[in-house]
Amino acid sequence: MTALLRLAWQSAWNRRFTLALTIFSIALSTFMLLGVERIRTDVRESFTSAVSGTDLIVGARTGPVQLLLYSVFRIGAATNNVRWQSVEDISRMRGVRWVIPMSLGDSHRGYPVLGTSSAYFEHFQYGDRQALRIAQGKPFEDLFDAVLGADVARQLGYRLGDRITLTHGAGGPINNVEHDDKPFVVAGILAPTGTPVDRTVHISLEAMEALHVDWTSGVRLPGQNVDAEAVRAMNLQPKNITAALVGLQSRAQVFSVQRQINNYRAEPLMAVLPGVAMDELWKVIGTGEKSLLLMSGLVAFVSLLGMVAVVLAGLNERRRELAVLRAVGARPGHIIWLLALEGLLSTTIGVLLGALALVATGLLAAPWLLNQFGLVLSITDVTPLQWWILAGLLSTGFLASLIPGWRAYRLSLVDGLSPPV
Repeated sequence: MTALLRLAWQSAWNRRFTLALTIFSIALSTFMLLGVERIRTDVRESFTSAVSGTDLIVGARTGPVQLLLYSVFRIGAATNNVRWQSVEDISRMRGVRWVIPMSLGDSHRGYPVLGTSSAYFEHFQYGDRQALRIAQGKPFEDLFDAVLGADVARQLGYRLGDRITLTHGAGGPINNVEHDDKPFVVAGILAPTGTPVDRTVHISLEAMEALHVDWTSGVRLPGQNVDAEAVRAMNLQPKNITAALVGLQSRAQVFSVQRQINNYRAEPLMAVLPGVAMDELWKVIGTGEKSLLLMSGLVAFVSLLGMVAVVLAGLNERRRELAVLRAVGARPGHIIWLLALEGLLSTTIGVLLGALALVATGLLAAPWLLNQFGLVLSITDVTPLQWWILAGLLSTGFLASLIPGWRAYRLSLVDGLSPPV
């Protein structure tokens, strides 16, 4: 076997240009196949980890997916608001550790505005229990301070101290009324998280209330315009919020607290488990991941077929070489194993190069992917499916190389020392 390996290597090296093309093709297919699987896994993990460490999401009674969409992903709108008294009652329920109130509805140049409290920066977590981090500045302290997500600051070019005005509602050509009488100052910019936090403008609940003291039912009251200085002296206790994130003292209490909230008599509320709602939502939007994996698998299959085609095409030039081997005593099995080992050697080198290229590319591109696309790559974490992909590529490459090996064996039986004319 050692002699066959040495002979296979020398034979392959003698055709190193063709060998290099074959290895490059296999490396490229390995890179694509493993890369698609890595991205597919990380996209799902980024999606499901948009919020972590939160035990319940509370909002007006609606569907779990709809509540998840507008409270976590800032998509859509709530069917109804939650009274502030209800939030206070929930915070006093047995087992509740903290509550993060969230008030949505306004926007800034297409980005949603979130009114919340200081508990948001203290308790909100994403990913693997990662806390929010202020990259520049500090959380809001003044009434008209704003903290920007990383994407908002980068895309709009904002820096600390810049003044911004918010838009009433989601904005757009129909509803595009600016709260220009109450401008905000950029007090902080969050570090990238790869979650909807990056695309959100954060203000305090009191600031959200201050924006709408002279509004009712979504319309500014005619003849009433309370300026930014006058509003500071007013009572800005929020009356309603959109949703709330709830953290419990113990996970064992989650169903008990959920039942209390769902049976809350003062108003119809609903509490959902984020993980359950995430899985339900992913079943709807996650079908594309299978298509990506299928496409990369087809690329790998075509690459292996290319390897077989290259070896088969070169057999006619190697008939004299194989006949010499037969003349010096090589058995038919040796001929088959020789070409099979050449194919396995090419496949192994190609797979290793493809895997190393993926790791190097992932490490270099990870910061750029996070900043540009909000994608967190865990390039060093090998998934079970990736191990199966590597094993499948190696075994398929070996089995594919048996085809030219069998063809070479048949040719060597009829050839002599001189190639046929």
